[in-house]
Amino acid sequence: MTDRTTYVSLAGVRRRGWTDAMVRDLLGTPDVQGRDPRRWSLAPVRLYLLARVETVERTPEFAETAALCRARASAAGIHAERRRAAVLAAIRAEPIEVPRLPRPELEQRAVRHRHLLGARSPGPDPAAARGGTPAGALVRWQVSYLRHALSRYESLLDGLYGEAGRGEAERLLRRRLYEAIAAAYPSLARECHRRIAVER
Repeated sequence: MTDRTTYVSLAGVRRRGWTDAMVRDLLGTPDVQGRDPRRWSLAPVRLYLLARVETVERTPEFAETAALCRARASAAGIHAERRRAAVLAAIRAEPIEVPRLPRPELEQRAVRHRHLLGARSPGPDPAAARGGTPAGALVRWQVSYLRHALSRYESLLDGLYGEAGRGEAERLLRRRLYEAIAAAYPSLARECHRRIAVER
């Protein structure tokens, strides 16, 4: 059995600051490759001789490649931050136009929307089966319908992929949409503010 104290795994090489491309280009084929006998996994174990890794780390080629990778990562981070800031600014500046409907029509559309959603979910809608609407449900359904009607604004999030930046932008957009619904329909404001608080 290989003495693992003289070897470093691919994960260990990555922790030392190597990228996968650097491993491929500067280290090449692993010194030991095979299955880990301690646990079942489809991925092969790849081990690199620690002395070889340290020798490559002392070369000018490694220093140049590492500096280039850091510069690329920094540039990508700057680009991502600019994109995040631009999307947040666009969300803040975008006028939200909520459809203005007479109350009876809004209620009808909300109930129809809820029944369509219920048709896609498993099991029957108990309120529909009784022919009635539970107390407070109509307000929730109206807010859900209007929120769905405003889903076109989600295109403002296009191009944001990082979890932190996208999550922040999604929260801001949801808050703005619920605030616009509350402003257009004061009778729905309490439910909108409840959703803003819950989704924070």
